[in-house]
Amino acid sequence: MSDPFIHESAYVDEGATIGAGTKIWHFAHIMPGAVIGERCNIGQNVVVMPGTRIGNNVKIQNNVSIYEGVELDDDVFCGPSCVFTNVMNPRSHISRKHEYRKTIVRRGTSIGANATIVCGTTLGAYSFIGAGAVVTSDVPDFALMVGVPARRIGWVCQCGVRLTVTAGKAVCAECGWKYVEVDGMLRHQE
Repeated sequence: MSDPFIHESAYVDEGATIGAGTKIWHFAHIMPGAVIGERCNIGQNVVVMPGTRIGNNVKIQNNVSIYEGVELDDDVFCGPSCVFTNVMNPRSHISRKHEYRKTIVRRGTSIGANATIVCGTTLGAYSFIGAGAVVTSDVPDFALMVGVPARRIGWVCQCGVRLTVTAGKAVCAECGWKYVEVDGMLRHQE
C-alpha cells in the first residue's frame, strides 16, 4: 500500500499517526496524538485534534473539525461542514477540558452536510444522518435521522438505500441484504 499523501499546505504535527494510502488535502491540520487509519480522505480545511481516533476508509469532507473525544469507526462519511461538539455548556472564561464527552460514530455511518452531532452520543452502525440534522441523543443502527432535533423517520440498508419494512421484515432492493425489526430496532438477518 502507498505512503500517505499530504498536500504541501497541510500541517501534520509530530506525534500524529497517519495510515497508508490516506490523503490529507489543502490547509488541513492534524495535531499530535491524532490517529488516522488507512485509505482515509481528509478534505480541505479539516482539523483533527489530539486524542481522536479515525478508522480505516473514512471520508471527511471540507471544513470539519474532529474534536478531542470523537471516535470514527471504519467506513464513516462526514459531509461538508458537519459539526461535532465536545462540551455541553461551553464558556470562554471557564475551562471545561475535564468535561469533554465522548462521541462515537459506528462503522458505515453517513453524516450529511451541516449536521450537528452533540457530544456524548453514539451513532449506530450504518445510520444515516440527514443534512442539517441536529443529533442530541443516541442513534440506533441503520436509523435514518432528520430534523432539529433529529428524529428517526425510517431505516436504511448498509448500502445507503432506504428500506421498506413490512410485517417486521425488509429486503434491500439494491444489494439484497435482509433485515428484521424487533423491539423498535433493526438488525441484519443472516
